Order: sequence, then structure tokens, then C-alpha cells
Amino acid sequence: MIRKSYTSLFYPALIFCSILLFSLTSCGPKEPKEKVKTDHTQNINEAELKNQFVKANKQIVQKEIDEMDYYVKTHKMPFVTTTSGIRYYVYKPSAKGDSIKDGDEIVMNFRVSLLDGTECYSSKTEGKKTFIVGNEDLESGIHRGVKYLKHGDKALLLIPSHLAHGLLGDMNKIPPQMPIIYDVEIY
Repeated sequence: MIRKSYTSLFYPALIFCSILLFSLTSCGPKEPKEKVKTDHTQNINEAELKNQFVKANKQIVQKEIDEMDYYVKTHKMPFVTTTSGIRYYVYKPSAKGDSIKDGDEIVMNFRVSLLDGTECYSSKTEGKKTFIVGNEDLESGIHRGVKYLKHGDKALLLIPSHLAHGLLGDMNKIPPQMPIIYDVEIY
């Protein structure tokens, strides 16, 4: 009878001690060395990932610049390159038009195409564009580009993708990361 009660007390105590020991060891603080090692590895991975994105972005930008350079070279037109990357060529200058500035309302005929000549949009199908320079929901490259022109000018604006439709394109006719050409006639 003593043996029976000894066993009946021993097993519950053993189970209790095992649970207590397991709880104390599993819930304790982690060693600082592991955390430092993990954070250091994570910082290296984040920095490495950032560098890879920067490098890839530079390659994409350079590819786009090369494509625009090739367009200018093959078409043998004296485009002027602005600090923002827009290139413009006035092929029929206005004799007496005023320079365009922010806040001016302009009306223009236009033709938007890709560098390979594929026409995407034009005033023949869409109608003339009327907008206030600097205040409308158009490609920022148009707002910047027309400020190099005068009322009455006919010009080509070569707009890099980051000032046109960017990473996604226009979700219709202009592909992602694609420079575009605006052939414009400003009224």
C-alpha cells in the first residue's frame, strides 16, 4: 500500500516539474548574440537588396537614355536636351508667338507615339487638348516641355518615361517604362 501511494505521488510531481522546467527554458529571453547576428544579417540583406534595386534602376534609366539618343541620331534632328531629360525640337517656329509659362491656357493639336513610330493617341481621334500649364492632370513632361515653346510653334517633345506614364504605362496603349514623343502644334 505504501508503494502504491508513493507511485501515485511521484508521477504527478514529475509531470509538474517537467512542465515547469519546459516553461522556464522556452520562455526565457533570447541570447543577445543571436539577435545581433540576425539584425546584422538583416541589415546586410536590406543594404544588398537596396543596392541591387539602385543598380537595376540605373540600368533601366541608361537603356532609356540610349533609346532616346538612338532616336535623335537616326532622325537627325537637332533636339535640345533639358535638365529634366525632356528633349525638344521646334521644327516650325512661331514668328511672333509669346513664350508659354505656368498658368497659361493653351490649346494644341497633338500626336503621341512610341519611339518605334507606333501612334498611340492624336487630336484627330481625341480632339484638341486644352489645358492650363502646370495645373491639369496630364503627363508632367507635357507641362514642362511646352514651357520651352511659344504660341504658334510646331515641335517634337521627347519625354522620358518618368515624366510620361512611368512604371505602369497608361494601362492602355503606352507600355510600362516607355519614353513617348509628342508632336505638338500650340495655338
